[in-house]
Amino acid sequence: MNEQQLYHPVQIGNVKIAGNLFLAPLAGYTDIPFRSLCIEAGANFTYTEMVSAEGLSREGEKTLELMYRAPNEKQYAIQLFMSNTDSLKQALQQLMPFQPEVIDINCGCPVPKVTKTGAGSAMMKTPSLITDVVRTIIDEVDIPVSVKFRTGWDAQSENFLTFAQAALDGGASALTLHARTRSQGYAPFADWTKLTALKQYCIEHAYQVPVFGSGDLFAAEDAKRMIEETGVDGVMFARGAIGNPFIFAQAKAHLQGKPMIEITKQMRFEAILRHLDLMIDTFGEKTACTLMRKHTCSYLKGVPNTSPIKQAVVQAVKREHYTQALSPLVDL
Repeated sequence: MNEQQLYHPVQIGNVKIAGNLFLAPLAGYTDIPFRSLCIEAGANFTYTEMVSAEGLSREGEKTLELMYRAPNEKQYAIQLFMSNTDSLKQALQQLMPFQPEVIDINCGCPVPKVTKTGAGSAMMKTPSLITDVVRTIIDEVDIPVSVKFRTGWDAQSENFLTFAQAALDGGASALTLHARTRSQGYAPFADWTKLTALKQYCIEHAYQVPVFGSGDLFAAEDAKRMIEETGVDGVMFARGAIGNPFIFAQAKAHLQGKPMIEITKQMRFEAILRHLDLMIDTFGEKTACTLMRKHTCSYLKGVPNTSPIKQAVVQAVKREHYTQALSPLVDL
């Protein structure tokens, strides 16, 4: 595979996506403003925060709000989580008006409040359940289904190939593997050899579905290395995109063998305010200023001498407070 082929379109069912750099679904982060910003920065495809199928079936307003599409989001996936198929058909009735290009099933979340219900990565304990879930969706709606999962519940039960086969048996159109077990959480290091194994499994069994990789993607160079080392069809940036939407443009350039843009303090300053403005448009100024604090700290991570800026931002309740707090950044 030469450099020009590392960045390329991908197909999920009947949906063609222009490139192979995705923003992963992240609870508490991948809301409309952040997804919109990442699209502006070069993300080819985005996912909502995970949406409870059970909450959706009850028509909860906050659950419905998670599925709204960003104005510049021409293609997106809604990610669902559930522990059974009981409320799935009712949930799909509420989902359909949003017309997502893809429905993604979360089988990777390691958070106890999710797994104790049997959802998230706990689904990996019963692979037959993912077959039923995917099949139910495909029988009900004409939208391709993708499945995001981990290598297993723990080191003693790494069953990702069995689980992948169960998802494919149901009719899944794409697979995304986060190359850690549930018990590893987000601790280093992701085992990319599992991505190689999954891609090879699909090739050997003649499954024409894309395989996407996730785990330890914190720089453009990581994306290139993952694609070259494992053969995955695309990469899904998660924590690596938080405070760093620039990673999409850098990764695209690097995959194409072009020079990467250098991220200046001025660019960080502008990105934070752009992000804040998108937040204000969506949530109103007061809520936006509160929510933006965690993002601002991520944008400033690794930038020397920004402690006073971070301290000022924690007190910010208006946009003007942010501009005042951030003004020293460019001159640092």
